Amino acid sequence: MEELIRTNDIVLISYLEHCLREAGIEPLILDAHTSIVEGSLGVLPRRIMVAPEDIATARRIVKDAGEGV
Repeated sequence: MEELIRTNDIVLISYLEHCLREAGIEPLILDAHTSIVEGSLGVLPRRIMVAPEDIATARRIVKDAGEGV
C-alpha cells in the first residue's frame, strides 16, 4: 500500500474515500481509531492508503478534488 494523503480533515477523508470507491479503488484508512487514544482532539492525521497499481489514478482524483498531491 502507498500513502495517498495524510490529513486531519475528516470531511475530506470521507469525500476522497467516496470518490476513490466510485473509481473502483478500495482505500484503506489508517489511524482512524487513534482519536480514542488522543482524546478526540484531531491532532493525529489519518492516512489514506491505496494499492501501488492505483496510486496514479488516486492522485488524479485527489488533484481533481482540489487537494493537489
